[in-house]
Amino acid sequence: MTIKFLLLVNKQGQTRLAKYFTELLSTDEKRALEGEIVRKCLARTDKQCSFFEHRSYKIIYRRYASLFFMVGVDDDENELAVLELIHCFVEVLDKHFGQVCELDIMNDPDVVHYIMDEMLLNGCIVDTNKINILEPVQLLENVPS
Repeated sequence: MTIKFLLLVNKQGQTRLAKYFTELLSTDEKRALEGEIVRKCLARTDKQCSFFEHRSYKIIYRRYASLFFMVGVDDDENELAVLELIHCFVEVLDKHFGQVCELDIMNDPDVVHYIMDEMLLNGCIVDTNKINILEPVQLLENVPS
């Protein structure tokens, strides 16, 4: 599975975290792509499925409280596997922050990126074991500064 990008967006459409793995896009192109995807996603109802196609990507998303987790992948990727990855990512964030919220992501983006980097490498899943993912994060936080 190759993930092209991962976005965390609030209900107002503000991007709180963006990570591009394989796409070589300029800042303006990324901003335009994010805007298009966010508008499409926010316009969807709860009764619609959690994925849609946009440009050459398949967008798979899931909403948790006030945050949308959106992942862009190739057309031939398994939607359910990506939804499971999103859920695992949220569970790890919940375990670390205790009921993760938008403020946690905004106030501690380094930890969120670190957790994401423990799970994904160049857009490929390397680990989904929550204990293995959190162990280095906890070790970093216990290092005296």
